[in-house]
Amino acid sequence: MTGMDRFTYRPARDELAYTFGGRMPVAHVRGGDVFTVVTEDCFGGLVRGPADLPSQVCRMPYLNPVSGPFFVEDAEPGDTLAVYLAAITPARDWGVSSTFPHFGALTSTAHTATLQPPLEERVWVYDIDRQAGTVRFEATRSDHSVDLPLDPMIGTIGVAPGGFEARSTLVPDTHGGNLDTPHLRAGTTLYLGVNVNGAMLALGDGHARQGEGEACGVGVEIATTTTLAIDVIKGVTTRWPRLETDRDILTIGCARPLEDAYRIAQHDLVGWASTLTGLETLDAYQLVSQAGRAPIGNVCDPNYTVLAAIDKSLLPAPGPAYGGAHERLRRLTAGLRSEPRR
Repeated sequence: MTGMDRFTYRPARDELAYTFGGRMPVAHVRGGDVFTVVTEDCFGGLVRGPADLPSQVCRMPYLNPVSGPFFVEDAEPGDTLAVYLAAITPARDWGVSSTFPHFGALTSTAHTATLQPPLEERVWVYDIDRQAGTVRFEATRSDHSVDLPLDPMIGTIGVAPGGFEARSTLVPDTHGGNLDTPHLRAGTTLYLGVNVNGAMLALGDGHARQGEGEACGVGVEIATTTTLAIDVIKGVTTRWPRLETDRDILTIGCARPLEDAYRIAQHDLVGWASTLTGLETLDAYQLVSQAGRAPIGNVCDPNYTVLAAIDKSLLPAPGPAYGGAHERLRRLTAGLRSEPRR
């Protein structure tokens, strides 16, 4: 592992990608590299104020752009790519959120058609104070404002799917994609199974913060400057995206209905905990059942996202996940400044 910060990639507008797969790489990297990526928000920077309704200033399918893909030279199908999020910094001092007529958890959609009128399309603008570490909510038709903790995250990150597929950046699945979980913050390592030569890593859709579930379907959307460190774990497969922090291991399931996403994540966490510790499967199942957590990523995307998490200190002498990749990458990027965390 080299640990050298090789470059900063800043895409031009016509270089943004809207699929995982089906794109030529923008740069080549190797395991051990540290590099910085500038990402745009889910609206491509076009929604800047209350008058900029997404339906008027944005055009489908050009939503949720990602920067990349990056060809990881030593990654092959059957390997696992480890991506450590070293720092996520808002690129502007504002972010936006919105409601849409037929999108979100509490409205009629094409999949759950009902007869009530559609929701109003509306935009909220959030002031971001990086020094104070706050994001200010201002009600649009009520008398209320409140400072919320700044907690930057990457909403969409993934690799190319297998089988020559190209998947919309709006979709979360086994390749990663639009996972929309606040746990993809600085200090987290994401593990993704490699499906094609070079993995083809891409990321975007930053949020200044997001509640669990992303109920309205939109976080506090921001452009970011994000610093990554990557490693390749050779010959180790990963079926579903996994996360590791200093405290926890977490697994991710993506599916509809929500209960299937829950089952995928719980099944993977039980298996991972058993593998790391030697616990018999039903003992691991019992421990996860009583000590685990199940944060919801999103309930609005084409697939829903549910996580399963457990504190590593509760596991009996767990071995290092993926050969200690999280700790190696954390040490590799020690000293890089990140945004305040909750």
